[in-house]
Amino acid sequence: MYSYEKEIEEVGENTVHMNVGPSHPAMHGTLRVRMEVRGERVVRAEQEIGYLHTGFEKLGEHRTYNQFITLSDRLNYFSPLNNNIGFALAVEELIGLETPRRCQVIRTILAELSRLADHSLCVGALAMDLGAFTSILWTFVEREKLYDVFEAVTGTRLTTSYTRVGGVAFDLPEGFETRVLGILDSMEKTVDILRGSFYKNRIFVDRTEGIGIITSADVEQYGITGPVARSAGKDFDLRKYKPYMIYNELDFDVPVYAEGDCLARYKVRLDEMDQSIRIVRQALKLLEPGPISALDQKHALPDKMSTYTDMESLIHHFKLIMPGSEHGLNPPVTDLYSATESPNGELGFFLVSDGSSNPWRVRVRPPSFINYPIFGRLMEGAMLADVVAILGSFNIIAGELDR
Repeated sequence: MYSYEKEIEEVGENTVHMNVGPSHPAMHGTLRVRMEVRGERVVRAEQEIGYLHTGFEKLGEHRTYNQFITLSDRLNYFSPLNNNIGFALAVEELIGLETPRRCQVIRTILAELSRLADHSLCVGALAMDLGAFTSILWTFVEREKLYDVFEAVTGTRLTTSYTRVGGVAFDLPEGFETRVLGILDSMEKTVDILRGSFYKNRIFVDRTEGIGIITSADVEQYGITGPVARSAGKDFDLRKYKPYMIYNELDFDVPVYAEGDCLARYKVRLDEMDQSIRIVRQALKLLEPGPISALDQKHALPDKMSTYTDMESLIHHFKLIMPGSEHGLNPPVTDLYSATESPNGELGFFLVSDGSSNPWRVRVRPPSFINYPIFGRLMEGAMLADVVAILGSFNIIAGELDR
């Protein structure tokens, strides 16, 4: 049996120092891992971040609350709607603003569709990184269908900037429900194909089963959340633990596996895709006519078209948009932490208000930043080829890692 301690004792001239990334395509962004390798076995591994530092948090201190929504898109650019919604919910809690029923249902539907898009890319890319190229083709087709829907709803495909404090930018387009139901039917078939193709695929199983094992104790020690934690036996999902929007009205399960390896992380995401499909089907039935933004125009932007014909709407729009301490939302002097369940785990926003139209301090708790530190420890004693499998199963997004 391999002994990491014995390997350390024997380290000497036979080890090779190796850099993987930040430009390697399998590193899923600008990630760098410095490794000490003995043959095909990794003796030491240390990951380095910061190659994509963007300063989103500092930029947020010089933007109004609504303006920061465009920056939240760039955190996890594979599920920007989840970021939009998470930040809007944090600001609404800060100022004590209640959103209309239709707005909550719309947000829930789009959050789950965005989760489907994110998980689709992750499971497709993981299998592709291990040599199964057809997987990414299947999942890209489904993701493109979802992007077509996002474009119809928000006006754009990737960086959506869809939410507003107190509501959403636009109502759903005509034919939205029929279109989404068709995609859900197609997505279910693709998930079944992925299960049938890889659950008993000898190469895929050999590359993922028993690789990169995370224990329940590791989850607690590192603060890991999301699919990575649930694949290690931790039954924690904020949609169940601390429901927001309309999740407490919906019937869905939280998939949990005990193995904690790459294969379990793959299976959890496929099972979560089934649950997201289940959630969207239920939420579509709850869609009812009504306003999409709060009627409190002192905090929520009025309907854009009304600003052309109604003087009061124009005044409120001007005061909310124009920067300055006497304008804008002007929440009370306080601070709070608000979190939602994003596709990669707990996405939290810590906001400090000094009473002005801009937050005094914005801090983000991105799941990738919390989940990534254990990667170096998992690589110690692993094979060099396991780098790709372990990293792919984590679904690290550099935008929210460096922020």
